[in-house]
Amino acid sequence: MKHKQSSLYLELAPYKLHIRHLLPNQPMQAPVLMLHGAIENSRIFYNHSGKGLGCYLADQGFTVYCADFAGRGLSKPHVSTGFNQSQQQMITRDIPALIDYVYQLQQQPLILIAHSWGGVLAMASLARCPASAAKVAGIVCFGSKRVISVQSLERYLKVNLIWNTLAPWLSKKCDYFPARTLRLGADDEPSQFLQDTVHWIKGEPFVDLSDNFNYAQASQQLQWPPVLHFAAKNDRLLGHPNDVKAFIAETTPQANFRLLATSNGYQHNYDHISMLTHPLAVTDHFVELRDWLLQLS
Repeated sequence: MKHKQSSLYLELAPYKLHIRHLLPNQPMQAPVLMLHGAIENSRIFYNHSGKGLGCYLADQGFTVYCADFAGRGLSKPHVSTGFNQSQQQMITRDIPALIDYVYQLQQQPLILIAHSWGGVLAMASLARCPASAAKVAGIVCFGSKRVISVQSLERYLKVNLIWNTLAPWLSKKCDYFPARTLRLGADDEPSQFLQDTVHWIKGEPFVDLSDNFNYAQASQQLQWPPVLHFAAKNDRLLGHPNDVKAFIAETTPQANFRLLATSNGYQHNYDHISMLTHPLAVTDHFVELRDWLLQLS
């Protein structure tokens, strides 16, 4: 392992955001901020033995910051204590604060890397906060979609029945969604955040539920930095390639798109999670991503 790991905390009263700091032995490249998706935490990007995309980039000389959203991971307090948060608060407060935190530490524009719903939140935040966008040199999204348009039995069970119906009911009853206990994800979710996501997933306009801010319109007006989207061939629901393309068209039509499939020369037909965790990734698209990031500097 060619990097050191430590924990940082960003104070945003009444909570603290945990950030896993992956510091290369020889920092040479741009700083990277990583944002996880729903029912996840930052461990999707790293582990303590040095595996994961965050660790890979740190070993390549990038200074990496893997953030836990409020209430998740090692952020304090955890949602299971009754802590609640809306999607708008994440978009307008937490993500701009995280970007500014890394920018102030490094004194240079950063790379923003997000997985799944984290990409939706990141793009919405930058569209709404041009001052934050000015601090970002490039954006990479893995399996990020705003609307799930796929119609299948899996969609009916996992999205219509569980996420859109059972989860909101259960989150109101428990004051949070206990995804870990139910073995539906790596982490739990705030009740309000979960309920907010349902509207967009169903296909309602890319407009803020709290104040009607139009993210789609703002996206078309923003001068975006370079953007790269990865989708996986075997991601049949949570980041279906067609839904990823639809999200690109809605936000950054000029973005680069890569479909991770053996038919495109990759070593494996990845899925929504394995695109970040499969052992082959480090000699496959992680290398491609590294080279793309180096071109930005």
